[in-house]
Amino acid sequence: MPLSGSPDVFGPNPYVAKSDVLGRVVAVLCGVSTQRGLTIEDYRSRAVLAGQIHELMATDGECKPGAVVERVALLVFFEVIAGGVILLDDVVEVAGVILGEVGGFNDTHMPNHQNICLISPKLIDGADQRLQLGDVVRIYRAS
Repeated sequence: MPLSGSPDVFGPNPYVAKSDVLGRVVAVLCGVSTQRGLTIEDYRSRAVLAGQIHELMATDGECKPGAVVERVALLVFFEVIAGGVILLDDVVEVAGVILGEVGGFNDTHMPNHQNICLISPKLIDGADQRLQLGDVVRIYRAS
């Protein structure tokens, strides 16, 4: 079954190029759960607008559309400064450090904010990673 918004006629990835999404950290989070029950939505992309605030979280487990993620570390809330499109597998950097790749999206708190779940080799929250208010967030395609 194809992902939502991705009919077979377009193939697995119709994106040829896209701009980076840029933001700044507005809240640093602490907390790790091994029983989060976060359902990953059936989307390969989400558009984000300048001025919106969204949450980044990480998992060291499986994270893909349709999965239920149990192991989650809370990272940050960030304000979008330069909007764009976020895709599965995009790289997420905060303050120049790669935190992981986008594994999926969760709509639990919409329309307040989107949860963006990153696949990371480590389950460490934003406080323990020493993320700071005002840190630059950059979300981009790997080369």
